[in-house]
Amino acid sequence: MSRRQGVGDQELVLLEWVAERGPVSVGEAAREFGEERDLARTTVQTMLERLRRKGHLRRKRRDGVYRYSSPDSPTEVLRKAVGSFVDGALQGAVAPLVAYLAEREEISEKERRELERIVERLGDDRERQEE
Repeated sequence: MSRRQGVGDQELVLLEWVAERGPVSVGEAAREFGEERDLARTTVQTMLERLRRKGHLRRKRRDGVYRYSSPDSPTEVLRKAVGSFVDGALQGAVAPLVAYLAEREEISEKERRELERIVERLGDDRERQEE
């Protein structure tokens, strides 16, 4: 598959919603996603189509209605968004992101432990590469 284009903030929220919800029609997305965000049906439809053209969503016709779905899980959607941010905005450098997280006061104990596990895993991977 070709490399996917990045997504904007609002598109990311919609993409995560579709990944969690499963196949949705434009009408369902407009009612369940768009109304609570004060988005017009046409806006939601445009966003779904834009995400499809960028390669983030699939569209399949069922019973005369297009249904949009994500090929990725919600976790994978977020992982790819972070990767896109690191590759684009940070030009591949992860240190600024890690420094931000280290200085962030709102980080929970659970998140801190997860970050420690990730750093430990990075160390383990590096040691295996050096062998």
